[in-house]
Amino acid sequence: MRDVLDRLLAWWEAGEPVGLATVTATWSSAPRQPGAAMVVGPGGEVVGSVSGGCVEGAVYELCREVIETGEASVARYGISDDDAFEVGLTCGGIIELLIERVDRQSFPELPELARAIAAARPIALLTRLDGARHLLITPDARTGTLGHDRIDDATTDDGRGLLAAGRTGMLHYGPSGERRGEGLSVPVASFAPPARMLVFGATDHAAATARIGSFLGYHVTVCDARPVFATARRFPSADQVVVDWPHRYLTTEAEAGRIDERTVLCVLTHDPKFDVPVLEVALRLPVAYVGAMGSRRTHDDRNKRLQEAGLSDAELAHLASPVGLDLGARTPEETAVSIAAEIVALRWGGSGARLTATAGRIHPD
Repeated sequence: MRDVLDRLLAWWEAGEPVGLATVTATWSSAPRQPGAAMVVGPGGEVVGSVSGGCVEGAVYELCREVIETGEASVARYGISDDDAFEVGLTCGGIIELLIERVDRQSFPELPELARAIAAARPIALLTRLDGARHLLITPDARTGTLGHDRIDDATTDDGRGLLAAGRTGMLHYGPSGERRGEGLSVPVASFAPPARMLVFGATDHAAATARIGSFLGYHVTVCDARPVFATARRFPSADQVVVDWPHRYLTTEAEAGRIDERTVLCVLTHDPKFDVPVLEVALRLPVAYVGAMGSRRTHDDRNKRLQEAGLSDAELAHLASPVGLDLGARTPEETAVSIAAEIVALRWGGSGARLTATAGRIHPD
């Protein structure tokens, strides 16, 4: 929904009802993830996408219908099978969507959701599928209702768990919020602050990595102890440029609670006096990725230094070094693509192999 929120809010503020289609669940090789949204405006305008083009025509008609009737509905689309699905996804996956009318009466919580997202405050939107009621939850508050206090209490507790991990998912309950029950499905769309990418080393490779990190949606920080190199002018794609010793900065951020399991760390200093101390800190943190640049000779020397510093084999196993996938990269920009590809592959369980050389589903379950 983040991609369509500005236009959605503008129509809401103008008092114009619109149709909102949101992906609530996917199976197999679905082209969009849960939370993806498409809005049909009062004049028939379309913003966003739920399938990359496969079923947008059918969803458009459902959105136009819900604007007129105000009655929310759930639709499912999958492979081309007339007995099971009205419209086929060419990719072979399956998506489930909630189609609802959004206006001031049906979604009074929308401005609060928009303000929280704009301010990068963690917030989650919970929606009751059988009536399109909404509940907003933050780490310490909630607004709206799904229709019953017991349901609100149960979904708030479980939804905060998803929000803390920055995950979108589906919760299931009984009709009155029983956790072991069935019949009530509640999609949770989490809007957590962007995951962080910390790039250590004010080099050309760091500048390229900062650019692709920003493109992937990370909040990018470049850190180097040398003020002549660590400047905002040299790293215009970075959200923040810090002049400090990398290990000291990382320690401070970790102690302040600003490092989490989504954080990726790229050590591109290529100098043992910088990279060994910061890796000693990084490899003991519960982060998503730690990569370090260098030749195989550099890698062997660095591992020896880290072992002497007291790191265990298990901790060293988390280090991606030499950094990146084997793409044959030569330039800083190509190397940045290699690093980004490794991060994406590890995040989703990809093999890094060419798809032409693989079989089965493109997107693993």
